[in-house]
This record gives sequence, C-alpha cells and structure tokens, in this order.
Amino acid sequence: MDPNEKKLPKGVFLLPNALTTAALFAGFYSIISGISGNYIAAAVAVVVAGVLDGLDGRVARLTNTQSEFGVQYDSLSDLVSFGIAPALLAFNWSLFSLREISPMAGKLGWLAAFLFVACAALRLARFNTQVEITDKRYFQGLASPAAAGTMVSIIWFFNDQGIAGETVRWLMLVVTVFLGLLMFSRVRYFSFKTWPRGDRTTTGFLFLLVLVIVLLAIDPPTVLMGIGIVYVSSGLVITLLGLRQWKSRRARRLEKKADAELDD
Repeated sequence: MDPNEKKLPKGVFLLPNALTTAALFAGFYSIISGISGNYIAAAVAVVVAGVLDGLDGRVARLTNTQSEFGVQYDSLSDLVSFGIAPALLAFNWSLFSLREISPMAGKLGWLAAFLFVACAALRLARFNTQVEITDKRYFQGLASPAAAGTMVSIIWFFNDQGIAGETVRWLMLVVTVFLGLLMFSRVRYFSFKTWPRGDRTTTGFLFLLVLVIVLLAIDPPTVLMGIGIVYVSSGLVITLLGLRQWKSRRARRLEKKADAELDD
C-alpha cells in the first residue's frame, strides 16, 4: 500500500448506507401512514425520502465510498420509497373510490397503481444496466424520486385545499398512469447529479436556492407541486427540441448527399 495514500476512516462506508436506510424507513412510514389515513404525513415522508436519497449518493461520491452493494441497496430502497409508497398513497387516497362507480373502474384504479410500481421497477433496472454508457447530464425517462415527488405533492396540495380524493379520482388515475409511463419512457430529463460542477457556484444559483427555501416555508405543497410540474414538463420540451434538431440535421445530411450525387 502506498504510504502517501490517504486512508479512509473506519465506518465511513456506513454513512451513505445509513442515509439509504433512513430513506427506506421514510418510504415504509409513508405506506403505514397512508393505510392509516394520514395522507399528508405519508406525502411528507416520501418528500423526506427524496431528500435523503439525494444525499446518500452525493455523500458516497464526496467520500469516495461507492460500492456495488450500495448501488443495489439504493435501488431496492428507491423501489419502496418512490414506487410502492406513492402508488399505495394514490390508491388509498383517491383511486380506491373508483370502485364506487363500477367494478371495472375499480380495477382500473388498482391497475394504475400497479403500473406505476412496475414502471418504477423497470426504470431502476434499466438505469442500473446502462449507468456506464448513458450521458451523465441527462436521465432517460423520469427519475423515480421526481415522479414520486410530483405525485405526492399533488396529493398533499389537494389535501391542504380540503379537496377529497373522490372528487379528483379520474384526474389521479391519469396522473398515476402518465407519471408511470414517463419513468420508463425515452424522454430525456436534466440530471442534477453532475451540477454544480466544482466547489463553487454562481450567486444567481444561490439566490434561486434561497428563494425556493422561502417559498417552501410559505406554502410547501403548492411550491413542490409547481416544481414537480415544471420539471416533468421540461423533459417533454427537451425531448421535442432534440427531436426537432435531429430531424433538421438529418434533412441537411440528405440535402448534402443529394447535392453530391448530382455533382457526380
């Protein structure tokens, strides 16, 4: 061993996995709270799990304690916290009431919740198998924490406004299916894992961060729902612009090829 090599303190590998365990606990607590009818607590628990999930990966990179075990454990935690927990919350709060309309509508409710869980699992599996070959700046498909955060923030917002789940059950059905399909889609979303780069950031970013914190302190569910909707929409815009640019480049290549054939 190189004597100049800095040795990591004992137990440092425990830190990122401890954060992952805390995120898993938050996801499990969300499930219990949703079953008990405490929907706001269930939504907040998923948001807390999202914060902890963002911290564990960053801490692992900063302390250079990444491991294959940590990657797989994080994926299992994500499936519970950002797949099962938000799907059950949506079902218990709103989709369950679809059975009052008809048996078929009731089936649509739990099938939509299952679709969300299945798409979360598929997205995590695809991410793990393609992590070494994908562009680090973008996610392929909506990240499960973002999908879960958007879902629970909508539920939190409606609860905060005194709107019962039964009155928006068809809307929640569409939201659940739409967010689930986006997770396993090829829609590109900007990844914040590689940003900000370096040890310093701009004062503009710092001001924006302070502004978001102030707004969250004023009205957390509304601000979180707004952030979620904007982020979900951003991926669709990025993908459409990229498709348009690809078609434009393809058209130029075909024109050049046709001109070259005419010259020959």
